[in-house]
Amino acid sequence: MNPRSDRGQATILMLVFLVVLLGMAALTLDIGSWYRADRATQSAADAAALAGAQSLPTDPGNANTLALQYLTKNGGGTPTVNVQSGVATNDTIKVNVSRPAQGFFTKLFGVNSVTVGSHASARASLMDDAKYVAPIGVNILNPKLKGTPTCPCMGSTQPTTLPLGKTGAPGSFDLINIDNSHGGTGQSILADWILRGYQGYLALGQYFSDAGAKWNASEVQSALTSRIGTVLLFPVYDKLVGTGSNAQYHVIAWVGFHLTSFTASGSSGSITGWFTSVTWDGIPSTRSDGGQPDLGARTVYLVD
Repeated sequence: MNPRSDRGQATILMLVFLVVLLGMAALTLDIGSWYRADRATQSAADAAALAGAQSLPTDPGNANTLALQYLTKNGGGTPTVNVQSGVATNDTIKVNVSRPAQGFFTKLFGVNSVTVGSHASARASLMDDAKYVAPIGVNILNPKLKGTPTCPCMGSTQPTTLPLGKTGAPGSFDLINIDNSHGGTGQSILADWILRGYQGYLALGQYFSDAGAKWNASEVQSALTSRIGTVLLFPVYDKLVGTGSNAQYHVIAWVGFHLTSFTASGSSGSITGWFTSVTWDGIPSTRSDGGQPDLGARTVYLVD
């Protein structure tokens, strides 16, 4: 055997091995880069769908615009956006986006780029359960909610004043024990519910009245003052039965309220502002009509 020939074969084998090794390293590095690009595309699609769903179901055109604007600001690509009917009419937006992801080392092997693509769907739904609810009850018969066939009437051009006082049941003062307790709630707790909203999820159904007249309490007034210029979520009821601490509100929906001012004196007073559509933290309804009046309070979430 010729030793010189053996050395030549070893050199060739080493070169082949090095080429294969470099190819594997290049593929590994570029696959990692492509995976990160794919994840970024998925995140952009998710966020665009959630942004667009804020306008559903009332304004499908604006939902498309919002989704496309978000994608343009966050990496662009080739998008398609469609509003569809899922549980209810025009309640779902579907976003597809694809982008080229450049290769680096794989260019040595003729692979300049690959296309990464993602899709996401988001839905706007009425809420069976809502979080961060304030303890002020609103009667569904309020003229701005059920006054005409075109209501609910919302926005700054539809200001309204909600009375705070006796609501038709002796000992009830428009305050609801939203923690499902029975009896009077402390002033500091009521103030916290106004300031931050109740921290748990509240279901539609029966809630006991807070029997005390606490509008003149300094903690409650301070909380209301802090919320001026912001939106609160109120429970809406259709029935109030019983008296005192045994009085119960039958909560049938949720509504957003933009607070502009208030008055409070002893057992009476009022809050002024306007009802408004809101996107809120809640558990979506699975029924096409939500099983409740549509007062513009919705939760938005990703769907498969």
